[in-house]
Amino acid sequence: IAGIKMVEAYRSQYGSDFINVMPTNLYGRGDNYHPEYSHVVAALIRRFHEAKVSGAKNIVVWGTGTPRREFLYVDDLADACIHLMKTYSSGELVNIGLGDDITIAEFARLVAATVGYAGEISYDTSRPDGTPRKLLDSGRLAKLGWRAKTRLEDGLKLAYQAYLNESKQAAE
Repeated sequence: IAGIKMVEAYRSQYGSDFINVMPTNLYGRGDNYHPEYSHVVAALIRRFHEAKVSGAKNIVVWGTGTPRREFLYVDDLADACIHLMKTYSSGELVNIGLGDDITIAEFARLVAATVGYAGEISYDTSRPDGTPRKLLDSGRLAKLGWRAKTRLEDGLKLAYQAYLNESKQAAE
């Protein structure tokens, strides 16, 4: 919020052509795969990969699996920002997202398939679900002619490959 207010102040006080963007949940190259401090995409990629390697029969996902989330591949965020720098000059914040979402349970199954994990997925309902739904209204960006190019399935394959490369480099 402080950054948004700063951009608004620079626009107002100095006439700077700064814009504010708000991305949805991001994933992809350079993500944080820390076992305790990562976000849902990186955490699930790591957990399913480790389960596959160890032969674990079950992976437990926090919550009920019913909350819905929107995910955007990092290269699409960069592309959207470049598009906005070329086409947009307003003080109104622009949301950057796909415009659709998926349940955590559906997402977990998709990550498992991407990683090649064939075991069971169960849910720890004693753990918090968080917000029931996080979906941005990206209508302003769509009206400016931008849409994400990376389908979730394709982005997850790229993210998994990045995880394998980055974890291999970290081990060396």
